[in-house]
Amino acid sequence: MDNRQAIGSWLSGPRAAAERMGADFGYRGERLGLPQDGPGSIAPLGRRFGAIFIDWGLCMLIAYGLLTGGDLGSAGNWALLVFAVLGVLTVGTVGFTPGKRLLGLRVVSARGGRLTLPRAVVRTVLLVLAVPALVWDRDSRGLHDRLSGAVQVRI
Repeated sequence: MDNRQAIGSWLSGPRAAAERMGADFGYRGERLGLPQDGPGSIAPLGRRFGAIFIDWGLCMLIAYGLLTGGDLGSAGNWALLVFAVLGVLTVGTVGFTPGKRLLGLRVVSARGGRLTLPRAVVRTVLLVLAVPALVWDRDSRGLHDRLSGAVQVRI
């Protein structure tokens, strides 16, 4: 084995190495019964990060302008509270936050249908803790989505 191949497999990760050895993981969302492409398929990570960035910016603006009286130092803490309320109210009712809607994403139950309000609360609390959102499965679902029985899909 050439050193370049060994370094390449290390950089690519264990999934790429397993696929080269013949393992078939299928496409993201296949295990959940979702289509491979188009509406209803797993949302791409770039759009999901973009949506959370848009939502966080909106929450910072609300906290800075309405809650802290222009105190940038405390706006971040208030923005976290606004982010949690925004997530529960919007995902628990219509299935998306403003950022997700702008980027064509929706949060649904992994079993199909709308995510219930209690599951939206669990998902949002875990998302606010940040660590569960950084742990993904092979379908690119964060731990906050897995534990709440949710999946983010394209609209």
